[in-house]
Amino acid sequence: MLKLTWPRAAAWRIGRQHLVQRAPAGSLLSVASRLCGLHAQLMSSAELTVWARVEDLDRRAVQRALWEDRTLVKTWAMRGTLHLLPADELPLWHAALGTSPRYLKPARWQKYFGITMEELDRLTEAVAIALDGQVMTREELVAEVGRLTGSAALGAKIAQSWGTILRPAAFTGRLCFAPSLGQRVRFTRPDTWLAGRGTPGCALGPPVDPQAATAAVTRHFLAAYGPATYHDLARWWTGGGVATARQWIASLGEEVSEVELEGAGAWMLAADAREVRELPPSRSVRLLPGFDQYVIGASYHAEHLLPGDLRSRVYRPQGWISPVLLVNGRMEGTWRHEIKGSRVEVVIEPFVKAPVWVRRAAGQEAERLAGFFGCSLSLAWKS
Repeated sequence: MLKLTWPRAAAWRIGRQHLVQRAPAGSLLSVASRLCGLHAQLMSSAELTVWARVEDLDRRAVQRALWEDRTLVKTWAMRGTLHLLPADELPLWHAALGTSPRYLKPARWQKYFGITMEELDRLTEAVAIALDGQVMTREELVAEVGRLTGSAALGAKIAQSWGTILRPAAFTGRLCFAPSLGQRVRFTRPDTWLAGRGTPGCALGPPVDPQAATAAVTRHFLAAYGPATYHDLARWWTGGGVATARQWIASLGEEVSEVELEGAGAWMLAADAREVRELPPSRSVRLLPGFDQYVIGASYHAEHLLPGDLRSRVYRPQGWISPVLLVNGRMEGTWRHEIKGSRVEVVIEPFVKAPVWVRRAAGQEAERLAGFFGCSLSLAWKS
């Protein structure tokens, strides 16, 4: 069995995630695909996740891909959180997300939302009908679902929480986000939204077999976040469900290989396990934004990638993920930025004393950030 250290595992991951060498300009979609989508609780974080990995990224590239080219789609996905997914991969993600039992528990729906599974199914189907070829605010969707179901009370359930009621519709391809109207969020249906791109063959493709979809998602995950344990996959996908993660990895058979990661069992794609033996040493420094995919993917085992008991500095209450100073795949500090007029102020707080080469490389990253925003830079290190 291949034996790996955490530094080597981190070196493999940062290489796979374009954190050693940025992807060429114009690689936004391939990077989003490699990362299994872009975490989009904050749109600015999704944009900076791409900036950290793609050369010469235009500041409007993500917004243009979402609302003009429609090559990215904003929807609820893993862990019930907002993601930007490549439009061409939506059938795959819908098929995999549709297998999740997380939102199919009658007791949960009755306890927290006062709704039965039959009512949830009626509501979800009404959402699909209401959004066919339409773009609606939440308020408009509430009214239309009430009309279609003949129950204003059922339609009003949509307004009870930020998005939980709508997640089953998103998981099954009946709903995605449309451009906001001022501060008001709007929704539409993915198939008719993508059909409006104006290019033949741009609408959603044929449905994907759920078993094939979960196998493909597992390959995707291991390719970017391996070596990974069952707990890593379970935490990333639903926040739990280790038994399902075991089944998904086992379903890949000889495509996966077990490795020993400093005494613990983990999994990689077999082809990757062969390549990691020959991995050359490299240096890498990145300023990763809040909610970056690399940091989220490491949440279960973060103590191995931190210089001490510092988890709470990165993984904060209410699910907030700090921006991170990443050095050779290790989380060695946090940082923040603020735009003030024509200047961006960047403050880096290292967890340990940063060597000269790290300070120099982090400074270069800060200069890149200033260029991305079209600003001059003010950089400070805070001990």
